[in-house]
Amino acid sequence: MKYFGLIIVVFLVSFGCSNKNEGNSVVTKEVSYSADGTTLKGFLAYDESQKDVRPGVLVVHEWWGHNAYARKRAKMLAELGYVALAVDMYGDGKQAGHPDDAGKFAMAVMQNMSSAKARFNAGLNFLKDQPQTDKSKIGAIGYCFGGGIVLRMAVGGEDLKGVVSFHGSLPTDSVENPKQVKAKLLICNGEADGFVPSEQIDAFKKAMTDAGINYKFINYHAAIHAFTNPDADSLGKKFNLAIAYNKKADEESWKDMKLFLTEIFK
Repeated sequence: MKYFGLIIVVFLVSFGCSNKNEGNSVVTKEVSYSADGTTLKGFLAYDESQKDVRPGVLVVHEWWGHNAYARKRAKMLAELGYVALAVDMYGDGKQAGHPDDAGKFAMAVMQNMSSAKARFNAGLNFLKDQPQTDKSKIGAIGYCFGGGIVLRMAVGGEDLKGVVSFHGSLPTDSVENPKQVKAKLLICNGEADGFVPSEQIDAFKKAMTDAGINYKFINYHAAIHAFTNPDADSLGKKFNLAIAYNKKADEESWKDMKLFLTEIFK
């Protein structure tokens, strides 16, 4: 995987008002930043009661785009004490309402990895620039499409302590520059996920092992694709997709993520 020189201009344009969730001190903000002339619309969440800097975590959305689910996870991370930024990998906050469009949006990003890297780095730099963020402690999590993105950014040498992929696609190419990989990897996979066949899993594990990358792969029993998202049940029925929510796997994988983040940021 080859990346070329990128010039990323990141700026903050706050729009709308900051919101404070009832019953706690988590503040959320809609934010805007840019990469290569494309406006990216993100969602920042942090606990304003904490006065010290703290680790930052990027949240990369599913193939549907930056939606309420990605924002929900950002708020959950903020409640755990992190500064969280749900990023926009499609540009202009674009979302898909149908799998055909979602597939086109996701494929456009995956087929232009230099642009994907620019957009990811724009979010990364934006998160680092927040006064609440400890710039030396940054991680990323991603769901489905987003899981594939965070893994690819990690093996591409991005400045991350670690990444977590939830039911994401797996990079199977040999790692070009293993010594540049800084991040540890946690892969939370559905044991019965038809979108991630055993051949892909085997090829991924071989590539990581050959490169000497620190990774942990967890299969959750009987879980299929999109097992963390409660909306998967209705979306699966609506579009005849092999996706479904699995409460047990969702809770277990979130617990595993919490432990992983604690370990990489200590």
